[in-house]
Amino acid sequence: MKIFKVKKLTDRFLAIAAAAFVFAGSALAADEPIVLRTMGSLFFGGTVETMDDGETFHGDHGYAQFFIPMDARDYPLIMWHGIGQSGRSYESTPDGREGFMAIMPRRGWAAYIIDQPRRGRAGRTLAANTGSDIPTALYESSAWDAFRNGVWDAPHGKAPYFYPGVQFPRTPDAVDQFFRQQTPDTGVEPRDNAYRRIMGRTMNALLAQTGPAILVTHSNSGQYGWATAIEAPEGALKAIIAFEPGQACLPDGYALPNVAHGDEASWKAELPFRVPESAFTKLTKLPILIIYGDNIAAEPSEIFNVNVWRLSYTWAKIFVEEINKRGGDARLLHLPETGIKGNTHAPFADLNNLEIADVVEKYLHEKGLDGKTTPHKGPAPKGLKEYTIPLAAE
Repeated sequence: MKIFKVKKLTDRFLAIAAAAFVFAGSALAADEPIVLRTMGSLFFGGTVETMDDGETFHGDHGYAQFFIPMDARDYPLIMWHGIGQSGRSYESTPDGREGFMAIMPRRGWAAYIIDQPRRGRAGRTLAANTGSDIPTALYESSAWDAFRNGVWDAPHGKAPYFYPGVQFPRTPDAVDQFFRQQTPDTGVEPRDNAYRRIMGRTMNALLAQTGPAILVTHSNSGQYGWATAIEAPEGALKAIIAFEPGQACLPDGYALPNVAHGDEASWKAELPFRVPESAFTKLTKLPILIIYGDNIAAEPSEIFNVNVWRLSYTWAKIFVEEINKRGGDARLLHLPETGIKGNTHAPFADLNNLEIADVVEKYLHEKGLDGKTTPHKGPAPKGLKEYTIPLAAE
């Protein structure tokens, strides 16, 4: 048995943590060590292609690093990053405080933090890198807007600014770190149902190793969370926590209401993708919590990433309504309406990310998903029955 102790002792972090509300006494004090049963990493899913000359190519897999507390809860958290991002989103905040990678294991949650296929440490692919037509992945000004740190209207020559009271850490170091965490795709990421199903099946390959788990998505991976639930065997996915999902899902035949377009490119990018009614019904079988932060535009905008979150929020409300009409259990939580103000597009990395962790834990406690009856002990082996190369007999 391996035991790892991780200790973070910055005075600033201790002061913030000491002042933070700790849900149900579940968290250790921030100056206590995190005691792990084990930690490590693995690749999940993926394909193997055989070339004409007999060479093989293993690619299009996901990557997960994991941290398993000694006294873990039953169900691990699997955290999926957003567009132009990697697992770094959950590791440390832009100003160097602990991210969910440390906060949640400190509270007894096993954590799996992934890089999706064709991104970061899962970048191996034969797919051509044709680039992205989404401004978020092309321009730093668009990333600034997308994360709602403030607005940077670069096309009109306007300088960036912070929103008043924003929870992004407003230091030069934090801004520098924010831009340096942007991560390119190594291959094309199609925006169609065929690829969503592939991504859902890839995540289910990880679920086959972890056992039943709770999926945490962010932004662009929201669509893959819905696809994962649709593809998952019964009971494999216990809940979805979706931080500002980039795209909603609606059943075929649903008549879209009249919603003001604003920027036309963002309108097209945010249109909900459609699935058969039978597939949509699968989303009613597990609890879903959708969390949005502050400074979401109320009126149409011609700035792509200002308009995106107005539309995302609009479609998410409709998604929740349609799930619940079918007997499901979906909830949309707009943080400012609960008195938690100033959060950006990534609340889990903001100055108040301990409070955001409390929100997540409170919800999982309400749903009875925070027990320790059969503590999670880590991933099982992939369990392949055959070699993926033409290995000669000894």
